[in-house]
Amino acid sequence: MMMILIIIYFITCGLLPIIFHYSYTMQKKILFLNFVQWPLNVDFSKPELIGMKGTRNFYLKTDQQVKIGLWQILPQSLLNDSTIVTADDYEAVLRNTKQPIFLYMHGNSGNRASNRRIELYKLFQSLDYHVVCFDYRGYGDSEEVELSEVGVVSDSKYVLEWLLKMVNGTAPIFVWGHSLGTGISTHVLALLAIEKVQPTGLFLESPFNNIADELSSHPLAQIFKHLPWFHWAIVKPFYDNCLRFESDKHIEKIQCPIMILHAEDDKTVPFALAEKLYKTAMSYHGNNTYHIQMTRIDALHGLGHNYICRYKTLPNIIKFFVTEARKNQTD
Repeated sequence: MMMILIIIYFITCGLLPIIFHYSYTMQKKILFLNFVQWPLNVDFSKPELIGMKGTRNFYLKTDQQVKIGLWQILPQSLLNDSTIVTADDYEAVLRNTKQPIFLYMHGNSGNRASNRRIELYKLFQSLDYHVVCFDYRGYGDSEEVELSEVGVVSDSKYVLEWLLKMVNGTAPIFVWGHSLGTGISTHVLALLAIEKVQPTGLFLESPFNNIADELSSHPLAQIFKHLPWFHWAIVKPFYDNCLRFESDKHIEKIQCPIMILHAEDDKTVPFALAEKLYKTAMSYHGNNTYHIQMTRIDALHGLGHNYICRYKTLPNIIKFFVTEARKNQTD
């Protein structure tokens, strides 16, 4: 029995970390979890089957020739409009609207049809906002292309630029990133800032400050963190392979207002990482509490990493932020 335990310990704490250090494929799988496709057998072309009314499915081909699957979701006030039927009708609504539009960038695992994401879409819809959501390469029904930070950021940048061109300044656009999507969205907005392009505002739900700190703080890491090779085997390979998602660097360049939302009982991304990101952002932007805001959600609510959408005061937080950001844009 003792020999079996020694062998297990050697494999778990010795062999597997070495394999992980040299396996870029394994690192990407652990980070993106795109192989965890749930719910299963989704017909993305029929979003109404999973409760999404007023939703059209469509596809874009990026400048890298990657096919991306998207949904456009109508606001509550247009759900019973019988004139909105075809793809052209939906596009016309988007081109001509003056109501806020939310572009949603999801976290790892699942796809745009995941239940917790649908809950958030319905919240936006009930607030009478338009929603555009999509799956990065390798997720959902988007094209199977090798995953990388550069790749998912490129996909997301293309979609946001497409949306900005579609609206052409007639409606405010807000980007909402969740978890890994916060790392993607901050990177995208930093790139666009270089081109003097920004949306109206950015929401960061359950964010981390960078992947290195997230890896070191994740509950699973606590099993190995005490071992001397932890940083070499687990953290350094991500950095060397450009899987960095350094929101704490990218956020310096973002000029639109930012709202950070994080629950104290988040076990996946500890609250402390969001707090570090907030403090870093504040230092960059001169402690401007209008430009950078943070909502701390008490652990008593039990919302954790995935269910801030159920926070009772969230609709008011969103509406107030949207109103103030729009005023700032017109000033």
